Amino acid sequence: MDTITHTLFGLGLYKAVNKEQMSKKEKYALLFTTVGASQIPDIDVISQLWDSAGQYQMWHRGITHSVFLVPVWAFLFFIMNRFIFRIKSFRFFFIALIGVFIHDTSDIFNAWGTGYLEPFSSARLTLGTVSIVDFVIWFIFLLAFIVSKTRSTRKEYTIYRISWIVIALHIVIQSTQGYVLYEQYKNSYDEVALSARFFPWHFSVIGKNDATIDIVHDSVLSEANLVYRLQSSDKANLETLFAKNPEAKTLYQWSPFVVIVNNEERLGIYDPRFYQNGQSFLFEYIEKTQIK
Repeated sequence: MDTITHTLFGLGLYKAVNKEQMSKKEKYALLFTTVGASQIPDIDVISQLWDSAGQYQMWHRGITHSVFLVPVWAFLFFIMNRFIFRIKSFRFFFIALIGVFIHDTSDIFNAWGTGYLEPFSSARLTLGTVSIVDFVIWFIFLLAFIVSKTRSTRKEYTIYRISWIVIALHIVIQSTQGYVLYEQYKNSYDEVALSARFFPWHFSVIGKNDATIDIVHDSVLSEANLVYRLQSSDKANLETLFAKNPEAKTLYQWSPFVVIVNNEERLGIYDPRFYQNGQSFLFEYIEKTQIK
């Protein structure tokens, strides 16, 4: 998910906790814990500062997003609360545990994926059933905020707990529909990937047969629309590309499958899951003038 959504997760977790018996210091510590824990796995973005081997695509959402690291991050917040706020309650450890777990697990549902099982597996787990920027989640939290400010008879934490249930139902419904579409297409293609679109319940289905890649917009409630049919130069030798552009090799390893471009100007690869308006923003290439 995007940074804003993860921040909303942290704030939503904070609001869902009953704070009636908490001191002001404990509330500050709780806010620090929920928002911080909801963001901490993305600390891997700093690896861009020393990435000289083109590995950032694998490092981002890699080991820092591992489910096995969740208790480590939670314990870090327990220690920070102890030294910063002088709070020793293990309750904050479990709250941080929930925050980090939500971050890592929610990232599985979008097309970018995550190294959820690292270091025991380098595979990127991705369902592609929820958009990276999911406006439905934003709307649910906005609605919870409005209700909490206008319905004084309802406890704030109760309203936000209900909002979490609604978000979970949204993800289940969205993912179930994605699974149904995946099952419909998997027998028609050698390889299939999903990418949720911004509009709820609508998906891009990316299917590959030999060197042909189809991008189909579909949903369980509408007819399929073949938007793009791409041709991949699968017989092209990519060794020079990988040698001169290490990011291309990383993208090749990271993506479920790629489209290979080999024309008079360029040799490159791109991830078709992020293909829009004639291009993919995950495109690594070299100019043919670089090949000698």
